[in-house]
Amino acid sequence: MKKKISIMLCIVLFALTGCTNSGRTIRFGTADIGGMYYSFANTFTELANEQGYDFTCKVRTTAGSNANIRLLSDDYIEIGIAQADLIADAYKTNEDLRAIAGLYTETCQLVVRADSNIQTLDDLSGHTVSIGAEESGTERNATQILEFAGMPSSLVATKNLDYIEATKELKAGDIDAFFCTAGLTTTVIDELSKECDIRLIPLTDTVINKMLESSSAYTSEVIPAGTYTGQTTDISTIGVKSVLITKSDVSDDTIEQLTSLLFEKENELSYSNSLKLELTYNFATDGIPIPFHDGAKRYYEVCGYSTN
Repeated sequence: MKKKISIMLCIVLFALTGCTNSGRTIRFGTADIGGMYYSFANTFTELANEQGYDFTCKVRTTAGSNANIRLLSDDYIEIGIAQADLIADAYKTNEDLRAIAGLYTETCQLVVRADSNIQTLDDLSGHTVSIGAEESGTERNATQILEFAGMPSSLVATKNLDYIEATKELKAGDIDAFFCTAGLTTTVIDELSKECDIRLIPLTDTVINKMLESSSAYTSEVIPAGTYTGQTTDISTIGVKSVLITKSDVSDDTIEQLTSLLFEKENELSYSNSLKLELTYNFATDGIPIPFHDGAKRYYEVCGYSTN
């Protein structure tokens, strides 16, 4: 109840800041079509453009987390989503990166056909596996997992495919497995599970522990049975927080308005994407490895919450 009252007070305060569009564009870097970044960004930009702000939001499809970080630096986008592990590394060389809010936990999912002989990570040896698009968070996680599982490139043939390409090739038998780091329930995997019998491969305790040791951004997670059609068992894996990010020179007022919108429209964002957002003030601000944008900090402070 306290959270709801606090959010309603913030909504009233920031509703006064809306005005007629003046032609500015805020470009939102996403990821592959079929992933959660893409669907979230589309819904978020639609909601933002309904508010009468003095800017227009537009979606820019990218390769994912690493690409969004690079494109912020290149002034191709103004906001984007990236994994917490990647922004922590990127901030070491680019101190202009800023956080807006942690959004939800992504899980690393390894998918095979149900008729595959792949039952464990070890069984990937001698097979062809998609590790995600180049510059994606999936590529980073898949590469780490294969390394920690003792599966060098000499044992596993890897391909860089986006989510749509990966599902098509798995269904056709052109690849044997694909990695996908995304929120649950991931659209492309959900659709694939209805068209083709699939199975998710769990990570071993050894690999999970090595991932946890490699970065404080990782958490131990479970993909619950029934998440996808035909999935009858829980799947052990790792998770990482997805973070809405920007850069320091974007207007404080703009970022304050967009931060407010996240909390104001939490239900619409969740319902339209089959996505469980975790927009409590604690989740949005805890464990974020880079500084918050001044506009985001101003929003949290008005709502009585500190980002320190």
